[in-house]
Formats: sequence, C-alpha cells, structure tokens
Amino acid sequence: MKASMELIQASQLPQEASTATWITNSHFLLLSTPSEPFLGFTPSDGSFLFNSSCQNDTKPEPSSFPGLAGIFIPLIYGMVCVVGLVGNTLVIHVVVNYTKNESVTNIYILNLAIADELFMLGLPFLAVQNALLSWPFGSLVCRVVMTVDAINQFTSIFCLTVMSVDRYLAVVHPIRSYWWRRPRVAKAVSATVWAGSFVVVLPVVVFADVLKDDGNCSIVWPEPAEVWKTSFIVYTCTVGFFCPLLVICLCYLLIVIKVRS
Repeated sequence: MKASMELIQASQLPQEASTATWITNSHFLLLSTPSEPFLGFTPSDGSFLFNSSCQNDTKPEPSSFPGLAGIFIPLIYGMVCVVGLVGNTLVIHVVVNYTKNESVTNIYILNLAIADELFMLGLPFLAVQNALLSWPFGSLVCRVVMTVDAINQFTSIFCLTVMSVDRYLAVVHPIRSYWWRRPRVAKAVSATVWAGSFVVVLPVVVFADVLKDDGNCSIVWPEPAEVWKTSFIVYTCTVGFFCPLLVICLCYLLIVIKVRS
C-alpha cells in the first residue's frame, strides 16, 4: 500500500511542476505579438522566453520525444519566421524608399516593423531548442537572444501605445499638438522607447543563462526564486500589458467621443 501511494505521488510531480512553470512564465505570452501586439494576435504569439522556459520542467523522455511536437512545433516556428521576415522587410522597404515626405506615423510604423523583424530572428533559435530539447548555442548566445527578444517585445508594445497617443493628438487636438507631432520629436520618442525597453528587461539581461539540469535557455533566478518569479510576473504584466492597454483604450475612447460630438 505504501509503495503504491509513493508511485502515485511520483507520477503527479511532473504535472505539478509543469503547471507551476506555465504560471511562472505565462506572462511572456501577453507580451509578445510580433506583427501587431495587442490589436491582433498572430501565430507567433508567445515569446522565445515563454517557450524556452516552459521546457524546464516538462522535458519528455528521449524515447517518447519523436512525435508530433518535435516535428510540427519547429516547423510552425520556421514558417512564422519566414512570413514575418518577408512581411516586415516589405514594410521597412516601402517606408524607407517609397515615402516622399517623412511623417510621424511612418516613423512609428518603421520602428514597429524593425522590432518585429528582430523578434523573428530569434524564432530559429527557439525552433532548434524545441527540436533538441536543449540549448546548443552556449550561455552568451542564450543571454543575447533572450535580451533582444524581450527588448523587441516591449518595444512593439510601447510603439503601439505611442501610436495610439499620436492618433489621439491628431484627432482631438490637431492644432495644439502640431509641435509634438513633428518628425524630430517622433524620432526622439522612438529612441526613448528603445532605451526604456532595455531598462525594463534588465532582469532578463542579468539572469538569463543555460540551466544546468536540463540544458535549456531560460532565466535562472536567485534565491528566493519563487519571490523573484512572482515579482517579475507582476512587474512585466503591469509595465508591458495593463498600463499600455489602459492608455490605448483611453486614447481610442476619447477619439470616439470626439468623433461622435
């Protein structure tokens, strides 16, 4: 009887670990929307950080891995990467070469496309890790890829927020906002967005590394690890989801009120 109870408890441990890992890392699912974050989720939603971290406690046995997940997940990431690179490259090409007058909207769109383009470059690394169930590129590449990926996620979100504010100023205050809606100011705002994104993801820069137990690229939190994980979830959800969402909704609500009046 005692042996059977121990067997049942042992069989439940991977599921509990998987659930805890998903809760810990699911905040990145809210943060990455490579093509149009928040406004339209794409198949590439769910960042490299989210997927690579989820491998930590759910690594299957080698004998059971050659299945649908090992084949189709890397294939899906590869397809998303190709489509995303082609689409964002076309956007960058059109904005740079076929726009006669430099406009505020085009500057923000260009920065959004660049952020999405850089995010797509991290997907092949994710595909390889999902196929091999380990990170073969070393600790330095792990930290660089995760940092770039996280910066681009926040940059995309912040760019959409800034574009919403710009639309609000253009519709509700078209005359008084003329000084703020100049290309020079838009470039300064875009540079601030990139710098702010780097500051936001400093914890990723510091703690990203290859896990020693399973060889996956993830975030290695110091002790107490659970406190750090919970704090990071609250922090990223607030800065990267709830606050931008509130600003975007408020801007478009005011636009609707102005248009209807």
